[in-house]
Amino acid sequence: MSASTAPSKAPGTDIELEIGGMTCASCANRIERKLNKLEGVTATVNYATEKARISAPAGFDPQALVAEVEKTGYTAAVPAARKEQSAEAGGEQPDTELVALRHRLIGSIILSVPVIAMAMAPALQFPYWQWLSLAMAAPVIVWAGWPFHKAAWTNLRHGTATMDTLVSMGTTAAFLWSLYALFLGTAGTPGMTHPFELTVAPTNGANNIYLEVGAGVIMFILAGRYFEKRSKRQAGAALRALLELGAKDVAVLRDGAETRIPTDQLTVGDEFVVRPGEKIATDGTVVSGRSAVDASMLTGESVPVEVEAGDQVTGATVNAGGRLVIRATRIGSDTQLAQMAQLVENAQSGKAEVQRLADRVSGIFVPIVIAIAVGTLAAWLGAGFPATAAFTAAVAVLIIACPCALGLATPTALLVGTGRGAQLGILIKGPEVLESTRKIDTVVLDKTGTVTTGKMTLQDVHTSEGTDRDQLLRLAGAVEDSSEHPIAQAIAKGATERTGQLPVPESFKNIEGKGVQGIVDGHLVLVGRTSLTTDWSLPIDANLAAAKANAEAAGQTAVVVAWDGAVRGVLTVADAVKATSAEAIRQLKALGLTPVLLTGDNQAVAEQVAAQVGIGQVIAEVLPQDKVDVVARLQKEGKIVAMVGDGVNDAPALAQADLGLAMGTGTDVAIEAADLTLVRGDLRAAADAIRLARKTLGTIKTNLFWAFAYNVAAIPLAAFGLLNPMLAGAAMAFSSVFVVGNSLRLRSFKSKATTRQSSTSTPAPAPISA
Repeated sequence: MSASTAPSKAPGTDIELEIGGMTCASCANRIERKLNKLEGVTATVNYATEKARISAPAGFDPQALVAEVEKTGYTAAVPAARKEQSAEAGGEQPDTELVALRHRLIGSIILSVPVIAMAMAPALQFPYWQWLSLAMAAPVIVWAGWPFHKAAWTNLRHGTATMDTLVSMGTTAAFLWSLYALFLGTAGTPGMTHPFELTVAPTNGANNIYLEVGAGVIMFILAGRYFEKRSKRQAGAALRALLELGAKDVAVLRDGAETRIPTDQLTVGDEFVVRPGEKIATDGTVVSGRSAVDASMLTGESVPVEVEAGDQVTGATVNAGGRLVIRATRIGSDTQLAQMAQLVENAQSGKAEVQRLADRVSGIFVPIVIAIAVGTLAAWLGAGFPATAAFTAAVAVLIIACPCALGLATPTALLVGTGRGAQLGILIKGPEVLESTRKIDTVVLDKTGTVTTGKMTLQDVHTSEGTDRDQLLRLAGAVEDSSEHPIAQAIAKGATERTGQLPVPESFKNIEGKGVQGIVDGHLVLVGRTSLTTDWSLPIDANLAAAKANAEAAGQTAVVVAWDGAVRGVLTVADAVKATSAEAIRQLKALGLTPVLLTGDNQAVAEQVAAQVGIGQVIAEVLPQDKVDVVARLQKEGKIVAMVGDGVNDAPALAQADLGLAMGTGTDVAIEAADLTLVRGDLRAAADAIRLARKTLGTIKTNLFWAFAYNVAAIPLAAFGLLNPMLAGAAMAFSSVFVVGNSLRLRSFKSKATTRQSSTSTPAPAPISA
């Protein structure tokens, strides 16, 4: 769908809430359903990020949403309010939930390990060991397990069930049964022993205690939840690091003097000083000075960029060279850094289609598991087995089936993948983008600014017999340096790079539509079209005329240079191919994609560029408004199309494509229309983006497979009495840690654009270096 035909969104407001107290995907699903019942409200709750993104009618009070969440038994707060509370408390506060979890975990380990050891090793079962087990297990089951019991009670009051319901029911049942056996059965008799068994054995339940089950399950699940929460914090570290990149203060120029102020007090139009080694405070334009700027923390590109007066710079990048004076053009939430962070956070908070399926499954999973546990208990009792065996199997079913891994499978992978992408200068707009990257088979590349630099560059120098090449460049460059025309600036820049400092013309004149003339070192120099030299009756020799004709046939611009009554040479200028484009095309082909070059330039120019980088299919001489039709035509031919572009005229095509990738060096309109934004202007970032997105999707699918397979395989084992409840608890905790650990592997994703500097890639054309 093109940008011009996109349906308009009804006026409303987007609200974000931080949710506390969630323990599994079922909790998130329940809050989501509750919020979506409010009139005009559409909510998405993400368990991994512990946030709710809500679209509500204009003027909707966020506190009404907070109250609705609290009615469900969880906590909620608007992020801004929480930040203010944190600031009043003296900065960022430690995660109280994580600290409390750690204390409960340490306590449960200290008390549970002896209980488990005594239950597993008959040699440790001294005459009153069971009563010591009770004294040590009771605090674990009651105090350490209190969050599970509290959540289960809250769920019961609201007529729902979550993972906590399963844990609370299982451990409470084990504890109450043990109390019955100790006080009313024969388990309290001095000298009582029983061996540890992996499977259920049909025995008399009155002499069996399950304190090690209750304490062990609580300990294992607390351990799993603690490492899961720590891992989730690590998964979000990339975004937090991104937000902390900016400078904290800045030396602003006020009345000609430098005054250091906090960055948040800057206003648009302020001029500020950045010395070597300092961070640039905000987005702006260089007013004076020349330096190299290290933008690697934003773009992933290790090579510093040279900047001078008139160039744009980005906040949070580092001034690696000389002193710069910069005028602020964007501040606060308008800066590129803030917009990057917002894009990443939006992507992390969304849900892929596979996650919605997992949420639906986890929403009905708990009631089904409870029904299976009750059915297991009834089946064992009906088959004539003792109550202890039936009870053990039912408890094992409750504990093994907790759907934590299912709820974490997608959001943790998405959290890590998008965070790693942000570090590499790849911004993924939303989780649905991942599905698109898997299917695409064709990538359409805009030429100007994407495959090429988008700037005119001096390509070649042809001299007449007896003319010195450096003198030609020096004289022509000196005259052109006084002109603001892009071709003139390209010649002046090329001449400076080859010959050094250019002389200043004694006089300069621009001849409209023909060229320029000036006096340099006593020579009257003419640079421009042949019509200019014709006016002066200066003929061009056959060799130079042939060179000029060949350059123009290849789509380049040819400029003649004359002085002292003769044409001395021809300079050719063209839009240069980026040094990394050929390597990028090879990487895209390696991903199974067919590259197509799309441009409004003439066929000869397009084919020359395509041949230079290795593209076989060229669509040239396309009007800007027709680019979207080209993409649509390829789609009708059965192609799944990705489009890479950077200009305003690329926006409709980016929106039409199945996957739109915008170069971050391009326009805001193009970036808004795209699904993926590549912060650096290196086309290899497009291949990196597709590889990262595909790897993230693959990780999600691996996580979901193991989460589903785990529950499908484990529940029957538990129901048939082949799994001890304590081992079931350990296995359930391990499954969650496995899913989070598998997702964290995405942090090691490496960009081929930075790890493999291509020695074989086509260099930027620079024949002027002789």
